[in-house]
Amino acid sequence: MRIIAGTYRGLSIKTLKGSNLRPTSEQLRETLFDVLGPGVAGASFLDAYAGSGAVGMEALSRGLSSVVFIEHHRPAAELIRTNLATLKITSGFQLMTCAVLTGLERLEQSGAHFDYVFLDPPYEEVREYHHVLRQLGRSTLISPSSLVVAEHSRHCRLEDVYASLHQTRLLRHGDAQLAFYRLAPP
Repeated sequence: MRIIAGTYRGLSIKTLKGSNLRPTSEQLRETLFDVLGPGVAGASFLDAYAGSGAVGMEALSRGLSSVVFIEHHRPAAELIRTNLATLKITSGFQLMTCAVLTGLERLEQSGAHFDYVFLDPPYEEVREYHHVLRQLGRSTLISPSSLVVAEHSRHCRLEDVYASLHQTRLLRHGDAQLAFYRLAPP
């Protein structure tokens, strides 16, 4: 797998072999960042269920100022460290090795805020989507200008509303879909 654009364009990163890790494809990452557009430079990004870290590293490559990776699976977290070292990325990121809901609570307690949140739980863990989106909809981690994006299977139906989060767009790409959410205006 490779980084598509930006500072680290064309450089390869590794994924875990023979595991349940399902990395976000290069085409889907390209679609995601095409939708986000050039205005992402300097923004903050949360990559939840980070897996190999490909989405967060793509964000750093494209000029986002900071990325927080949350990954519970220790071998995947080690892979993220390896991939960051391979790309020679030494700053602008934080790696949290914990459950995503726990990570969100810790980040909220620390006063963190994100312009973009990307979440990609294992497709079969449908309840994870609902729990995390609901938590984000009640959280101070995002503001009305923030965008939350959930990658999920086209066979999974996510709700249109989670607390204050409202789905604004749905893009289908093969078996995967990207659901875009924003906080409802007050």
